[in-house]
Amino acid sequence: MKKPAWVIEKERGKRAAAAETVWLFGLHAVRDALLNPLRERLRLVVTRNAADRLAEPIAQSGMVPEISDPRRFAAPLDAGSVHQGAALEVRPLNWGRLEDLCEPGQGAPRLVLLDRVTDPHNVGAILRSAEVFGARAVIAPLRHSAPETGALAKTASGALERQPYLRVRNLADAMTRLQAMGYLLVGLDGQAEVTLGAALDAVRQLPVGLVLGAEGPGLRARTRETCDRLAKIPFAGEFGSLNVSNAAAVALYEASTGKAE
Repeated sequence: MKKPAWVIEKERGKRAAAAETVWLFGLHAVRDALLNPLRERLRLVVTRNAADRLAEPIAQSGMVPEISDPRRFAAPLDAGSVHQGAALEVRPLNWGRLEDLCEPGQGAPRLVLLDRVTDPHNVGAILRSAEVFGARAVIAPLRHSAPETGALAKTASGALERQPYLRVRNLADAMTRLQAMGYLLVGLDGQAEVTLGAALDAVRQLPVGLVLGAEGPGLRARTRETCDRLAKIPFAGEFGSLNVSNAAAVALYEASTGKAE
């Protein structure tokens, strides 16, 4: 019996995803990927100097590195990539199901949800902040978000290997599922009437998701409507704004300690 077209397309998508690889570069990103038991590693290209500096993680990984001339570095990286003599081809990490990853359990977990944040440097910085402040996961839509790339990993400075970065098919639907699990979702909006601290004061013992939009357009209408409440980060003076990665760091600090204001 012939398979339906949608089944064929789904299977094709799964095969393509399985075949996708990413080149990580930079000493920190490569070191942490070598030490990550969840990371599927394929090819390691290093200069002699980088091989010496990464000797221990290379030995722990069991990989046999390719030693490359720094003037003709063998890894297929973009010309502007600051690789520091180390590049590692890997498959993207699989963080599993939303429900398993975000199950509240004990305590009051924090999540970061990103709506159309596509700059890999911003997402890398957000992953780094999320790790520092103990966020359970960073969640973004599969489309119109920054995929796992070498630039993202380098900015994250190793956090990509430890901080879950889950990309979902539909962000608003994922938000609804999180609400059913007990999460209260707070969207950051510069035009909101209440500050983030005030919005969180009564719910600090609950699981909370902080929802941030892209710089400029901010949260999409459906994302905004799905949030339980909207809040702003206060600023001095008549005008002021933060880069989305800085806003995420301030929001995470406020949500974890209640001292940002």
